[in-house]
Amino acid sequence: MKPIWYFVGILLLVLGVLVLGAGIYGMMSNEPTHTVLGELQPRVWWGGIMTVAGFLFLMFNRKTVA
Repeated sequence: MKPIWYFVGILLLVLGVLVLGAGIYGMMSNEPTHTVLGELQPRVWWGGIMTVAGFLFLMFNRKTVA
């Protein structure tokens, strides 16, 4: 049986990749930013953080089969 943190890691990894992809697409298409700190590309930062966190959750909560 897998712990709940394994599934949290899967969710973070999938959502992080989606947000990161949207952020990279937004950077490449030069869409205008309408927010004060939009130039800092928060979608790229949060997508990367969520992807790394999801990967770490998966690595620390995997079960090795003996």
